[in-house]
Amino acid sequence: MIDPWFRIENIDIVDSPSIVLYKQQLQFNIGHMVSLVDGQTERLMPHVKTNKMPEVMKLLLGANISNFKASTVSEAEIAAGVGAKSVLVAHQLVGPKVTRFLDLNIHFPETKFSTILDSIETAKVLNEASTKKGINAHVYIDVNNGMNRSGIEVGQQLLELAAFISTCASLSFMGLHVYDGHLRDSNFGERNQKIESGLEDVTKIFEELKQDHPSLQMICGGTPSFTSHLLDQGRITSPGTCVLWDWGYSEKLQEQDFKFAALVVTRIISKPTKGIITVDMGHKSIAPENPIDKRVKFLNLDHYELLSQSEEHGLIKVQNWDELQIGDVLYGIPYHICPTINLHDEVSVIDGGQKVDTWEITARRRKLRF
Repeated sequence: MIDPWFRIENIDIVDSPSIVLYKQQLQFNIGHMVSLVDGQTERLMPHVKTNKMPEVMKLLLGANISNFKASTVSEAEIAAGVGAKSVLVAHQLVGPKVTRFLDLNIHFPETKFSTILDSIETAKVLNEASTKKGINAHVYIDVNNGMNRSGIEVGQQLLELAAFISTCASLSFMGLHVYDGHLRDSNFGERNQKIESGLEDVTKIFEELKQDHPSLQMICGGTPSFTSHLLDQGRITSPGTCVLWDWGYSEKLQEQDFKFAALVVTRIISKPTKGIITVDMGHKSIAPENPIDKRVKFLNLDHYELLSQSEEHGLIKVQNWDELQIGDVLYGIPYHICPTINLHDEVSVIDGGQKVDTWEITARRRKLRF
């Protein structure tokens, strides 16, 4: 009998709870992402907030992907550190982050940094700070496409913000940023219809703005809408989760054929009563924002129910209690890999069924040098 793909032969050197990263699965996902845009890697701006690892970004660079999106200054810093051509910090910068962002421009002159704005007030602040440092800051207007999390609503205010940016001596208007992460229908046809319907007015304004700014770009979506936006040659796509993949998106985005590249390893540490096992996977080691039945899916355990989690313990109801032993290893697919990665300092790299390396999750830290 062939061992399952996830089985690690030297598992005794892999601590738990921890993240294990399967290099072959990761490389497949990167290659598949590139194939979906027919090799036009200039149309890819992967979001690095999922992986947060310099070594993963090096593999993306090796696939001729050189433009990235980030959520934090730390993520932008490590992307630049491994040679990114450009990095968009897709957060409106406030407070000390403005200075930190501008300092990146000084320290990494080979990388073109940009950020997003959705108000005249923040444009003024960034323009003044950029002028003082003698920097020309590249900015995209963040558009609220119905998610209501950030961005300016489509209409006259958007045009007014674009006009104001054009008057700022130290700001360069680069285009529009549209994130539609709220559109996650399992049926691709329904999801695609909502995505395209929601972009109709945005596209009209974008074309209007391009009359005065021909080089403007429109950066769209994340992993859920990747398979929609890639159909339009004029859009830059920003998938992120698909590099590692997770249980949640495998259920919702069934047309996307990515592989699970990152699992959580946990061990049974107690059998406190008949039918119940305790593992060392608490809510400090796997994203706890979803209901208890939507946190992890075990690959080598059948007929179970995750009952509860505390900080360092997970209680699981099982049918084969007599067969399970203290010390047994369970391999689980996180429901949401992005915040799960952020809970760990490093990953064990698995290649050919063996742990062969350890990679640091560098950007889980909120501040590195800048």
